[in-house]
Amino acid sequence: MKKSFVFIPAILLVLFILNSFAPKEKEPKKKPIKEGKSAGIANIIFKSIDGGKTWQDISEGLPEKLQKEGIPGNGFIANDHGIYLRTGNGVYHSEPNATTAFWTKEIFPGNQRNIVPGKNGILAYNIRGQFLKRINGTSDWSPMYTNFQEQAVRLDSTKDWMYKTYKEREVRTVFETARGTVLIGSSNSLFRSTNNGKTWKQLPIGNGRMKLIESNGVLLTTSKDGILRSTDDGQTWDRVISEGGLGIAVEHIDGGFAAILNNPITKRNSIHISMDSGKTWNAIGEELQPSRASLLM
Repeated sequence: MKKSFVFIPAILLVLFILNSFAPKEKEPKKKPIKEGKSAGIANIIFKSIDGGKTWQDISEGLPEKLQKEGIPGNGFIANDHGIYLRTGNGVYHSEPNATTAFWTKEIFPGNQRNIVPGKNGILAYNIRGQFLKRINGTSDWSPMYTNFQEQAVRLDSTKDWMYKTYKEREVRTVFETARGTVLIGSSNSLFRSTNNGKTWKQLPIGNGRMKLIESNGVLLTTSKDGILRSTDDGQTWDRVISEGGLGIAVEHIDGGFAAILNNPITKRNSIHISMDSGKTWNAIGEELQPSRASLLM
């Protein structure tokens, strides 16, 4: 089976090249985009089906404003169900095996700007902790984790959650593991639920820099202290990379993982590779100039 690559020049210049997704089942057909289509939009999203040797511009059909604004950082998903883009009042979708630039648009019912893949669908959320979920094969978005904010206030070990500034209470990360455990990261904490959000437990780690991935029972996340690893579904975490500074990104590659760290002293990024499920890591290549995305974190 051929693997497909998705590349977004304005956001990640390294890890999308390393990462790939294999097309599987299609989602139900939706109506083609009629409004907002632009034949002139280009150089927004590229796709490769030959391991990155050649690239196809599949931007046609996306809103014109993306030409100037670029892809929203937390509004993009590329997985075995295709490509999803959250922008404006809709969610744009391209089939995983599409041979031409073809997008369908679904009107989104809320104001949640961020989307992430879930175990069996898509999760949408905003910084206020309001969540929606759409199950694969359906078109309805349903409220999720409606009691999260209330329980988070009671659980916050700092005891002054309600008196923090608004920015310190922002929800930054939502992740659903293969076992169905939900992890929600705020600016200063990580919360974990094993019963679909009915109850939550606060973990002694977490900050706004967390970006989680999972492979074969191993969870990895970026953090202000480097890269953290968990092998018990997110109950406990160990720091596996600390040299280099801030964790910027972590992704799957064939046979292992790749991570980017930012050194706050040299202001440069470094790439690290692990081929033993994230236990040990080796730095590769020369230090890279920091990207705009890493500077904004």
